[in-house]
Amino acid sequence: MASRTAAIKPEGSVSYGIWRVIVASAAGTMIEWYDFYIFGSLAAVLSLKFYPPGNETFAYIAYLATFAVGFVVRPFGALFFGRIGDLVGRKYAFLATLSIMGGATALIGLLPTFKTAGLFAPIMLIVIRILQGLAVGGEYGGAAVYVAEHVPDQRRGFYTSFVQITAMLGLFVSLIVILVTEQFMSREAFGAWGWRIPFLLSILLVLVSLYVRLQMQESPIFATLKRTGQSSTQPLKDSFASWENLRRVLVILFGLTAGQGVVAYTGQFYSLFYLQTILKVNEKTANIVVAAALLMGMPFVTLCGSLSDKIGRKWLMMAACLLAVVTYIPIYTAMERAAGNNVVTVKSTRNKITGAIALTAITVDPATRTQVPAKEAPNPNLPMLVFLVFVQVMYICMIYGPIAAYLVEAFPARIRYTSLSLPYHIGNGVLGGLLPVIGLSVCATTGNIYAGLYYPIIVAGLTLVVGSLMLSETHGTRIWDELGGPQA
Repeated sequence: MASRTAAIKPEGSVSYGIWRVIVASAAGTMIEWYDFYIFGSLAAVLSLKFYPPGNETFAYIAYLATFAVGFVVRPFGALFFGRIGDLVGRKYAFLATLSIMGGATALIGLLPTFKTAGLFAPIMLIVIRILQGLAVGGEYGGAAVYVAEHVPDQRRGFYTSFVQITAMLGLFVSLIVILVTEQFMSREAFGAWGWRIPFLLSILLVLVSLYVRLQMQESPIFATLKRTGQSSTQPLKDSFASWENLRRVLVILFGLTAGQGVVAYTGQFYSLFYLQTILKVNEKTANIVVAAALLMGMPFVTLCGSLSDKIGRKWLMMAACLLAVVTYIPIYTAMERAAGNNVVTVKSTRNKITGAIALTAITVDPATRTQVPAKEAPNPNLPMLVFLVFVQVMYICMIYGPIAAYLVEAFPARIRYTSLSLPYHIGNGVLGGLLPVIGLSVCATTGNIYAGLYYPIIVAGLTLVVGSLMLSETHGTRIWDELGGPQA
């Protein structure tokens, strides 16, 4: 039934098209990722707004740590909203997550800064960031499951890849909104109050998405589960107290989502922070480089999802991890050359009173041959930088495209939302989300500008080994079979 173009209600009658299902799910998910990523995209500006002045590196790393808090709590959101999704319904769980995320993001746009409110500002920022993380933890699983349970088995990789695009699209839109906002005001005005606009804009986006989602019906598979009395009454216990399912969760965590997390956040975030902080590329220029690479890469998410429908999902995703392990050091070496200001090391000094670390990129003075602090890169090779980030984005596409279909196919319908959400958000939220903080901190500690890459290389290598040996192929799984019917 690969040619089917309509979603199916539990009774089997056509209700609305697959593309309406995808748009409703993907639009809301994109907005949630926009809300989540706008925080990271403005790191260089907001770190000085919400943390004590006097040490830019300390403020930057503290802000990144606050950014990471949102990732660390994502598994808890996965458990909480995953349980709701398996008990009450997929639709209602991700209506709740969208509302929480939109409200939390808008509040950041209204927060007083450290200069105005003192320590209240970073404390409230952390609380809001926790709410964002909990919401994202519940959103992804709901959107992926909702789409996957509407679409034909033979094209599940293709259709669910549109949910996967939303993460890149959310980051891309966040960067574009920042660039456009900066374009229409002075640097001083943006730093003073213009940074609030991207956060407040999320209110309008969320309201539109909520309206669209409210028009949708429940997933046909979940509706059938409820109608026939096959749904789980204790999804947490059924997901993690059963060794068979727990083993599957652990294999997917270490053999898939851990590697996916570090590959994704190396290409999307570490590259951005690396350009701005280590290579001293102008903040706006770095945003343009990453935004261009993301725009070029997004169609390949769908291509890879569709390809996985034909050749299988497992080895395409393992290939992404292998390429990351082998090529990250050469890619970042080439990025340093393309930046053009010859950064050879970083030096860090620790404040004897506060313990804060100050990080300074170091270059070699061509006249004296002595090491001096690097200035902003005067003439970076932008086409080469875009290409090098694009290569990293292609690795993301190879693993992002098939992963939603894989996760849905790996778990039974009655506990699918809970079971797939936890390993996904531990892999992405904890192992991936901590990457910028770990990477820049390792660079500061060692003085080696490439040392931050050891972490994603090790994790991707672990996933390559575990996944190659223990991950099962799910391509061809008929997810309606467990309910006794071939409806989808």
